[in-house]
Amino acid sequence: MLYSFMRFPGGKTKAVTLSYDDGSVYDLQLLETAEKYGLKCTLNLVGNTVMQGSGLKKDEIQKYVLDCGHEIANHGFYHRALDSIRPVEGIRDTLDSRLTLENTFGIIVRGMAFPDRGLKSTDPQYAGIREYLRALDIAYVRTVGGDNDTFAMPEDWYSWMPTAHHTNPKITEFIEKFTALSVEKLYRASRAPRLFFLWGHSAEFARDKNWDRLEEFCKRLAGREDTWYATNMEIYEYTEAYRSLVHSADGHMVHNPTRMDIWFETDGEMYTVRSGETIQI
Repeated sequence: MLYSFMRFPGGKTKAVTLSYDDGSVYDLQLLETAEKYGLKCTLNLVGNTVMQGSGLKKDEIQKYVLDCGHEIANHGFYHRALDSIRPVEGIRDTLDSRLTLENTFGIIVRGMAFPDRGLKSTDPQYAGIREYLRALDIAYVRTVGGDNDTFAMPEDWYSWMPTAHHTNPKITEFIEKFTALSVEKLYRASRAPRLFFLWGHSAEFARDKNWDRLEEFCKRLAGREDTWYATNMEIYEYTEAYRSLVHSADGHMVHNPTRMDIWFETDGEMYTVRSGETIQI
């Protein structure tokens, strides 16, 4: 066997996700547009803001975010850049925010976006910060500062680089390239799944008076048969489930020990292995 690649639910080759920060009241309009086009969003909330009720209200988060299948993630209790404070302060800021979100909404919150600014794997403090975030049971962390059109899946969940901020002057070009991409037609060794990951702050649309831009982006990305629309955590959990598949030594048997059904493609053939199932390929 030559090549095997993950496929998203239903055998889809591409995925789209949104990530928006700070819990602004303008997130409601963002979510309304995302819902209209069937897109999923992760909102990165600041623990202190949620506690004080100075942004999105608790009942709004429950009704318009969680009840609609979107995700809430950690954005620090005081929105402090982790590489600008002592590790003990970073640990407390991250944990206090997680505890606030979990106790307020009765759910487990393991996703995160770096507060205030991005952090890359090449930054000097990254290794130590990653170590304590992992110890705090944070599953993934979105960073910023590397807009690109490779649409690659992350190599490091603790430095998950999105595709682009919505103000990127090349954003329309990126979207057109992504939607036109046919993974099945690529050279066999290059048929890895692709992800379009849009991020920003909903207040920027209000500030710039360009909500029509969001409408345009969502419309262009929506309704694609080859595309899965998911939250950040859904993409993380599905990818990790795929990586948990157990293969026989000769590669002809695959066992799925996870709770998810998993799709993958091997040598051009599509397979589905159900939760708890072992299949022959």
